[in-house]
This record gives sequence, C-alpha cells and structure tokens, in this order.
Amino acid sequence: MSAWRKSSYSASGSECVEVGHGIGIRDSKAPATHLPVSGEAWGAFLTAVCAMLAEEHRTH
Repeated sequence: MSAWRKSSYSASGSECVEVGHGIGIRDSKAPATHLPVSGEAWGAFLTAVCAMLAEEHRTH
C-alpha cells in the first residue's frame, strides 16, 4: 500500500481506521500492520454500509 487515507471525521487524526489504495485497512495507532482486503470484499462492505445508512435515514 502506498497511499493511506484517514477519514476527515477523525478529530484527533490518531484514532481512526485508514484505507489504503491497493486495498487494505489499518488502525492509525498501529500503522506498521494492515489487513489486505479484496476489491470485491471492499465493495460489499461499502454497499452494506450505504444500505444501513439509507435505512437509518428512512426511519428517522
């Protein structure tokens, strides 16, 4: 992974999960290690999160 991105919602910048181009995820407190994730798995995760947020929006 060469480029890691932190969420802009991370207030302190050190307590967040980062996403790497390639695809991987890591804890910003332990940047030496990361979890490789396939593009298919990442897409499924994002689809599930979007569905959850849409459902939450409909019920509030």
